[in-house]
Amino acid sequence: MSLFRLDASLRVEGSHSRALADFVEEEWRGSHPQDPIVRRDLGRNPLPSTAWASAVWASRTPPESRTGEQEAALVLPAELTEELLAANEMLFAIPLFNFGVSQHFKAWVDLVVTDSRMAAGKEPPLEGTPAVLVAVRGGAYGPGTPRDGWDHATGWYRRILGDVWRLDLEVVEEELTNFGVNPALDQFEDLALKNRREAEDRARQLGRDLGVSTQQTSVG
Repeated sequence: MSLFRLDASLRVEGSHSRALADFVEEEWRGSHPQDPIVRRDLGRNPLPSTAWASAVWASRTPPESRTGEQEAALVLPAELTEELLAANEMLFAIPLFNFGVSQHFKAWVDLVVTDSRMAAGKEPPLEGTPAVLVAVRGGAYGPGTPRDGWDHATGWYRRILGDVWRLDLEVVEEELTNFGVNPALDQFEDLALKNRREAEDRARQLGRDLGVSTQQTSVG
């Protein structure tokens, strides 16, 4: 069994998405002490900004007509796709940046779908793979808040991972992570701490569930 873990936070120390993902990983590791974890850290090692355009044009060129440069452009998408196809479970930790999708994660998705195995119209080869999405937001964006509807990222992550790739997706979310950083959120201390506790508990539970589900699959 193996776990694929992707992180998109620009921060390491103080990153709430990484911290929650660590809880998931810790619980998963308890059931799989010797099994490998494949890591893709887009925050510390972002993909080249020109890689997607090169891969798109290369993928649309018939194999017999591709140049050496075009063939090389398809190596990275193939590598990213192989990491996914080789995994038995997946963990994605992605913060909200400026109300939208992390550009590093978007670039990763765009590259993956240039691989012929993940192309639009194909039956998704990842269908049914257990996965956890950790989504964190600095402020509050739920119903009734002043910024209700300003989170333009989490829904997109669900669409790609759950609806398009058809992963067996569970989500843990934490809001108000900028409490203690943004003075405007000081008044929401109790709510922020409650959100944190609940998110940590859910992360641990989802990590245990991942471990159990894969054990059952291997036995079956």
